[in-house]
Amino acid sequence: MQGTLLGSDLSNFGTSGDWVQFGWLDGLTLTGGGTFDGQGAKAWPFNKCPTKKNCQVLPANLRFVNMNRTRVDGIKSVNSKFFHMILQGCSNFQGRRIRITAPDESPNTDGIHIEESNDVTIAQTVVGTGDDCISIGQGNTGITLSGITCGPGHGISVGSLGRYPDEADVKGLIVKDSTLTGTMNGVRIKTWENSPAATTASNMTFQNIVMKNVGNPIIIDQTYCPYVSCSSQSPSRVKISDISFKNIRGTTTSPVAVTLDCSKGIPCQGINLENVQLTLVDQKTSLRGKKPSATAFCQNVKAKYSGPQFPPPCN
Repeated sequence: MQGTLLGSDLSNFGTSGDWVQFGWLDGLTLTGGGTFDGQGAKAWPFNKCPTKKNCQVLPANLRFVNMNRTRVDGIKSVNSKFFHMILQGCSNFQGRRIRITAPDESPNTDGIHIEESNDVTIAQTVVGTGDDCISIGQGNTGITLSGITCGPGHGISVGSLGRYPDEADVKGLIVKDSTLTGTMNGVRIKTWENSPAATTASNMTFQNIVMKNVGNPIIIDQTYCPYVSCSSQSPSRVKISDISFKNIRGTTTSPVAVTLDCSKGIPCQGINLENVQLTLVDQKTSLRGKKPSATAFCQNVKAKYSGPQFPPPCN
């Protein structure tokens, strides 16, 4: 793929369909330094998903479906109408030196979304979008994200999980050696309240990550609901266990730098924080002449701590 491929007008897609799709192939290599430009700016006003639960999903730039032994190297994606790149049902997928760009106000322009896949590696990749830089959906095993540069966007997220009754477990995630700058969140696990089925999210490690002016650098949110109100306030049924945050450092724009808000129905287990050093960016000095410090919030969890902890542990 060389040069620039321009996405067509939204009216050409009808009620469904992505722009470019590769499916049911073994041994695909996509390289060449070319750009997929979705020309999404005219389509973004038609995206109602941020406020409407049952919405019409707009086309993604690239979707890989039921692929085996795929290599994507040096490809660019610009201004997708919706998600930039979707991996669905893929095995042995390697993405390197991918560059994804969209304005921070563009809705639902997730950089790379992965679901129902295994043995996936994304490395040396730069993502700046209006939503999650990389999102890990349901049914994934053996996912490694390394050398990710993220920002702007909503950070690197697991989930949201637990929205649908037939979701599969998520296990075996590594996020390492990455930098997030100016993002709404840092590394995040989010699950819906009122989960229709019991699933698990386990065996995940977030390590050697630098936060630069990031809101919510470390966050587990099991009361996730992006709408004004949810139909039910019953606790999430997604069990979160064996999660490690190691060598996380930098600055937070949120006074609460570490949030571990777990389900009251199934409390989190095996949450470990090692060498976490997060400083609140310069704020106005208080009346007593002291600048406020970042804090931590914990609910329905007993975490274990080792090494320096800034902010101090909350349980």
